[in-house]
Amino acid sequence: MPSDAFAALRQRDFTLIIIAGALLLTTAVLMQEVAIGYALYQRTRDPLALGLIGLAEAVPYLAVALYGGAIADRMSRKRIVLVAVAVMLCGSVTLDLLMRQSETVSTPVLLVSVYSTIALVGFARGFFGPAQSALRASLIPRELYANASAWSSAAWQLGMVLGPLLAGFLYAPIGLSGTLTTVVVMMACALVLFAFVRPPPLALPPSTEPILAAIREGLRFVFGNRLLLYSISLDLVAVLFGGVVAILPAFAEDVLHAGPTALGWLRASPSVGAVVTLLLLARWSPIGHLWRNLLLAITGFGVSTLVFAYSQNLVLSCFMLLLTGAFDSVSVVIRQYLLNSVPPDHLRGRVLAVNGLFVTCSNEIGAFESGAAARVLGLRTSVVAGAAVTLGVVTWLFHATRDLIGHREPPPKAAG
Repeated sequence: MPSDAFAALRQRDFTLIIIAGALLLTTAVLMQEVAIGYALYQRTRDPLALGLIGLAEAVPYLAVALYGGAIADRMSRKRIVLVAVAVMLCGSVTLDLLMRQSETVSTPVLLVSVYSTIALVGFARGFFGPAQSALRASLIPRELYANASAWSSAAWQLGMVLGPLLAGFLYAPIGLSGTLTTVVVMMACALVLFAFVRPPPLALPPSTEPILAAIREGLRFVFGNRLLLYSISLDLVAVLFGGVVAILPAFAEDVLHAGPTALGWLRASPSVGAVVTLLLLARWSPIGHLWRNLLLAITGFGVSTLVFAYSQNLVLSCFMLLLTGAFDSVSVVIRQYLLNSVPPDHLRGRVLAVNGLFVTCSNEIGAFESGAAARVLGLRTSVVAGAAVTLGVVTWLFHATRDLIGHREPPPKAAG
């Protein structure tokens, strides 16, 4: 592995694409989500209005992601990225204009208009995600995949931190319109940076097979490769059952008996842990014995979540959440390395689309599962149960995949 921690960042086009996609676009999307959510809640006083924002974006994404992956393996990935970001930019402009005229329309009309526009953004992201990820992987040599995964994940986590923070800081002084205008400017800057990316002259093999057959080929590749399948499935289980972000307001209020400031610290702690760890992983890669390290990381995630469930001290709770972010970042880097290095380039878009489905399901459905389990089992018991499921799956996989524990390099193509 390269000893230069900044090796991937010395690749001009890779640096451009992570600044544009992982940092600017992530920050802008989250700023928009937080600002729109706050405005709609002020208008409706209905928490369901907030949940429908995520659902409106997730449903069209899930509907087209596999198709988007197949298209990314047939057409110019840069062109797909530019068109998708342009559509997202148009959606942000539309949301800005809608909210400026919100007082002149009824609440039902406003909600339908906002959700429809957000659905358009989700549709565009279904094409953007696989194409952008596959394009990014083609911009760096194979020996820098681990280093590049750390930097791209760090940029994404930084965007996850900055988006809500900037939305909160800007909303008060410049209002909703000013915040949404800032989002539009950031998306426009991202589009310009994407336009300056110079993709390598990859010759994607022409394909005459039907789209559904191409999608099935991508699914067969993922389900035929143990490392790929187990790594994305393990992440799905951990986030789906072990994630606690969605119910942190209840922990802050009912368990820690603290106020909104404490909630802010709790929400920030996982991302802080992730960013710090990802910067360290840019220098010290976890790719050696990657399957062993992945199992250890998910074990650490489950144990930290378990301790958090029983904590009644704010500092200890924040530290445990910080550890969950740190352990999750190790998992992210290993999974991104596998997604970059295992599939051949002509299949990469479809493989990344399958991963996108797993990630979206774990995040969106995981938030719903956390709330539903907390309501049925109780707040603390639901988190304990989720951590127990995560640790149980890790234990089962440890015994089922002993032959992979010492594995250092992923196989070049699917087994079987």
